[in-house]
Amino acid sequence: MYEKTLRVCETFLSIQGESTFSGLPCFFIRLSNCNLRCRYCDTRYAYEEEGFCETIGSLVSMALETNLRLVEITGGEPLLQENSLNLIRELCDRDFTVLVETNGSMNIDPIDPRAVVILDIKTPGSGFSDYMDFENLTRLRAHDEVKFVITDRADYEWAKEILHRYKLIGDRILFSPAMGYIEPQKLSEWIIMDRLNVRLNLQLHRYIFGNRRGV
Repeated sequence: MYEKTLRVCETFLSIQGESTFSGLPCFFIRLSNCNLRCRYCDTRYAYEEEGFCETIGSLVSMALETNLRLVEITGGEPLLQENSLNLIRELCDRDFTVLVETNGSMNIDPIDPRAVVILDIKTPGSGFSDYMDFENLTRLRAHDEVKFVITDRADYEWAKEILHRYKLIGDRILFSPAMGYIEPQKLSEWIIMDRLNVRLNLQLHRYIFGNRRGV
């Protein structure tokens, strides 16, 4: 019988470095390919390399073997592969907490509602803000999260405008300083000065392991 497959870049265990789940051990499934080419991207290999085919059953088995309950499906852009929706559902059926990091350009409605969507809204500094499906901000569930990667003051002001326009507020709204573009201290100062009700989102795994893949 045919079993559904996915094109996978890598799988690995690490400390979750971002989102409100930061600091927890997590099993990562990084899928291959991406439809964007953000200038600050730190996982270009996900679309530069062909990756390998893996069945959904095998990926679920890998997750079970870790004895962890937190799994992240990321990329690349996972929603480019239709079978990612089946993988998400299978993991949810087995009572995993499933995080799905998606780049904001594709409709999140088909994602299993039990999963936590981490919606990465691309700022102008990425070079791809015009590719965003802003209707996704009306599709969010209460447990979903929204991330803005900030490269400079213009990105910060742009993100603030999006927050105002879509009435986004709270600790599930993540502002991330783009490494190599802006210091965390500077972004923190802006957030404090504006009394902005968002969460500063540092890439904890980068501070622990450096800029290595598979971490």
